[in-house]
Amino acid sequence: MSDFFSDFWSNYVALATLGSILLCALLLWVVARSSAPSGADNTTGHVWDEDLREANNPMPRWWIGLFVITIVFGLAYLVAYPGLGSYKGELAWSTADEYGKDQARAKRELEPVYAAFAAMPAERVAGEPAAMAIGERLFLNNCAQCHGSDARGSKGFPNLADSDWLHGSTPDKIKESITGGRTGVMPPMAAAVGTPEDVKNVANYVLSLSGSPHDSVRAGLGKSKFSACAACHGIGGVGNPAMGAPNLADKVWLHGYGQEAIISIINTGKTNQMPAQQGRLTEAQIHVLASYVWGFSNKAVVSP
Repeated sequence: MSDFFSDFWSNYVALATLGSILLCALLLWVVARSSAPSGADNTTGHVWDEDLREANNPMPRWWIGLFVITIVFGLAYLVAYPGLGSYKGELAWSTADEYGKDQARAKRELEPVYAAFAAMPAERVAGEPAAMAIGERLFLNNCAQCHGSDARGSKGFPNLADSDWLHGSTPDKIKESITGGRTGVMPPMAAAVGTPEDVKNVANYVLSLSGSPHDSVRAGLGKSKFSACAACHGIGGVGNPAMGAPNLADKVWLHGYGQEAIISIINTGKTNQMPAQQGRLTEAQIHVLASYVWGFSNKAVVSP
């Protein structure tokens, strides 16, 4: 209810809830005090199927008792717990607090498990079967939704199992990416490159850098125009890990391959974001997870 800008809906929910309970109590009181007229045989006079008559018997006392207990319990619950609009209840209980306590308890219980790997370098952790089993579960729960269960990514999501790294492949850089997340922004560059023909020429020059199929004439014309891109991607398009600028001279295409895909990115730009895992994962968990990811494209040091 805190999402609303006024108290109207909070009051509406509170009144509707209390009104419903009070109406139930009123209904019980009215029914208990009223009785249908009955004949000498204690029937109401209603007959079905020729001989089925409705008896005028009072409601069982145990049923009335349960009804009263339910109403009292409902009122007591609404006093103790949230349920009346934005009223938090006398116990101030919330699902967020409960979740936080569960998370804190789980972290305390897991600390001894991670303690064995905390002091190890990532290269050694990647060679520990027990750590890698933990890392695999962390990866599947937190990373596989974007990078795939095999870590090979898909269009727009980097492949973590090859040797192409936007921000560097050292364990510390991987930890940095997991901890704080990444936001990669390439602005629209069409205006800086020139005309639509210039954009097409630059696209062919980019394809030529990796030896991909291209129009050599257009590539030659686009080389000088590539200077607008070299500020981030470097001379020769080899990329810049400090900025997260992709290497254009290999054959790894994060956002699609071919002339049209490159033209589209030059014209419209591209923004990619990896969410930060700090706060969701502990430092020890990030250490194990980074070691697991590092191991996809590197050889682990196995303990003797």
